[in-house]
Amino acid sequence: MKIKSTIRNIAAWSIAFPVLLTLCGCAASTEQIPAVRNFDSKRYLGKWYEIARLPHRFERNMNFVSAHYSEQPDGSLRVVNRGQRDGKEREAVGKARFKGGTDVGELEVSFFGPFYGDYRIIELAPDYSSAVVTSSTKEYLWILSRTPRLPNGTLEKYLEQIRAWGFDISRIEYPEQ
Repeated sequence: MKIKSTIRNIAAWSIAFPVLLTLCGCAASTEQIPAVRNFDSKRYLGKWYEIARLPHRFERNMNFVSAHYSEQPDGSLRVVNRGQRDGKEREAVGKARFKGGTDVGELEVSFFGPFYGDYRIIELAPDYSSAVVTSSTKEYLWILSRTPRLPNGTLEKYLEQIRAWGFDISRIEYPEQ
């Protein structure tokens, strides 16, 4: 029963993500916001907690959301997103590959076959303790942390920067952790 539910959820997330990215192609671009440089993918590996996000269909009503990144033999990253909706654990497994050099925080992520969406790390703490991630449009945004809570000062700093970049921070959701 749990396996069937997990497969159904993975399929839903896998289909929704690339479709949403395609449909939102007309939304405001994040092209003018540079991805982080001097990126070290090995330091980015491991578990990240979702502190805040812009709402989107594939994470609606999700809490206790986390992402785990691990390196694959071919240099790509394995991505495992987990969360809870209505008390049930949900999981989606995908693959991320670098769009260019591995020293730039700009990847493509796929949860379904040949369809990839942009994954751009636009802010990253020097110690890799927190990050801000977007896609190719301002319809997608995540604030991530290595711990379930971010210090208020850090969160406020990120929100100010996000606002300056033109994201609508009034829409940001804060899932339970």
